[in-house]
Amino acid sequence: MGSLLSLTLANERAGWALMQIATSSWFIKLDPAKYQRIGISRGVPRGQGAGYKRYPKLNPGPWFNAVDEERYKMLYWGEILSVLNPETVRDELIALGDGKIPVLLCFEPATPGPDWCHRGMVSAWFHDTIGLEVPEVTKIEEGFGWSHPKLPPRMRQAGKDQLSLF
Repeated sequence: MGSLLSLTLANERAGWALMQIATSSWFIKLDPAKYQRIGISRGVPRGQGAGYKRYPKLNPGPWFNAVDEERYKMLYWGEILSVLNPETVRDELIALGDGKIPVLLCFEPATPGPDWCHRGMVSAWFHDTIGLEVPEVTKIEEGFGWSHPKLPPRMRQAGKDQLSLF
């Protein structure tokens, strides 16, 4: 519990006390008094106790594990994000949060490495469309939007120029 308290205090000192929405992995322990876990993955890991909610509108399509990074990006932005209204999605997620910070969850760990996931794309989409800053809850210092740590490295370095779907 001490490390959770330290994380909370560090986040608040870093200026994220007013965070509206964040991202994380299903496998990160979050304070249930402060954060509402909301799944945006196609499934839920075994052993996830009660207390999480789901928001399937942000789930990747059935192609999620059968295409390369470039095709994934095109499909996720083209089939999933481009048909959604970001203000409506934000409002629905905040309502699901029920007074807590909604944290969008999928399977990829928050640790650095080659594993990227769609939650970084959600952060970039929110930032580009409505200016909403959606950080990785355990890596707030690494940024949000096109700096989100779970974006594919090439996309993170290139920023919006890498995407031509808007």
